[in-house]
Amino acid sequence: MNSLILFGELAAIAMLFAGLPLTYLLTRPGYDLFQKLNWVLVFMTFDLIVFGAFTRLTDSGLGCPDWPGCYGTSNPWHAIGDIQLAQTAMPSGPVTVLKAWIEMIHRYIAMMVGALILVQLSLAWSKVKSLGKAPLLGSVGLLGLVCIQGAFGAWTVTLKLQPIIVTLHLLLALALLACLTAYAQQAWSEKNSAQAIARVKPLSAKLLCFALMILGSQIFLGAWVSTNYAVLACPDFPTCMGAIWPDTSWQEGFALWRPLGLTAHGESISPTALQTIHWAHRVFAIAVVLTLGFLTWNAWQEAVHRQPQLKPFVRLLILLLFLQLITGISNVVFQWPLFAALLHTAGSAALVFCLVRLSYWASWKSPLLIDRAAL
Repeated sequence: MNSLILFGELAAIAMLFAGLPLTYLLTRPGYDLFQKLNWVLVFMTFDLIVFGAFTRLTDSGLGCPDWPGCYGTSNPWHAIGDIQLAQTAMPSGPVTVLKAWIEMIHRYIAMMVGALILVQLSLAWSKVKSLGKAPLLGSVGLLGLVCIQGAFGAWTVTLKLQPIIVTLHLLLALALLACLTAYAQQAWSEKNSAQAIARVKPLSAKLLCFALMILGSQIFLGAWVSTNYAVLACPDFPTCMGAIWPDTSWQEGFALWRPLGLTAHGESISPTALQTIHWAHRVFAIAVVLTLGFLTWNAWQEAVHRQPQLKPFVRLLILLLFLQLITGISNVVFQWPLFAALLHTAGSAALVFCLVRLSYWASWKSPLLIDRAAL
């Protein structure tokens, strides 16, 4: 019975949070609710990723050490006695009133995204006759992905911030952002209209896919650095511990299944392993800059000569690359300040968004392919 009450209260909170953007959308003129909701989901998922980073960086991931509630309740107000007892017993520990609220707000935002996807699914169902089954099937896939993401959120808590679980939790959130962006930018109504819609696709989908793979690999390495608290393992820049190539321990550093702060054998992880984790992220950044730099140059040429609509996204890509370099260096030079670390995560999510948006103008067959809606 207590579990049913807890889930009922959490569902009510999710609906309350989801009602805020829905109320706003219903009062805004212009595009239909379905199209507006799709873009709001992109925005809210981006916010969820950034707030998730804030939760991790403030060590609030275990602010409520159970799941889905907080000490068996739906909010920290109801659990204030248990939280204060834990805080008194360990003032600098993972459980404090502030950390509990940070963790639960993160969960509320995640539940809101899930609730909004359910609304999206119902709208897609209601539009099957006019838009076809593709939006409905896509929304079902998004619902499945957000459920998997929720499971990893639960394991993040129950497995006590195990690095690979936290890393996959972030990667799945970015995958959700990418899928929501791809879904939102689909011209569903055009695909089912009686008019032919022509669009030049000057970018190479192969190059864009390769860039996404390189970026995804770098995001994994960056998440592995953060979840292992290896940011300060190399406290100098551009060298690491004064060396061009520091001592490394790849097997220990990249043993994926192990508790936080420990090796796969249960011993404390060595400084050399943490240096290896940090150094791998730094070195691979060179590949990211070269790949995204080439993509940016290619996209800019197409924007100048064929597709001026690309210019805002190319400029954004340049800005984000610069931001990532500056914040990445700042994390080392200024000893991992919270603001720079948050910007670094936000920049990664924004890069994913930007590359997926560029895919709107990408083709697998030919850089000059004309895409037409069904006649």
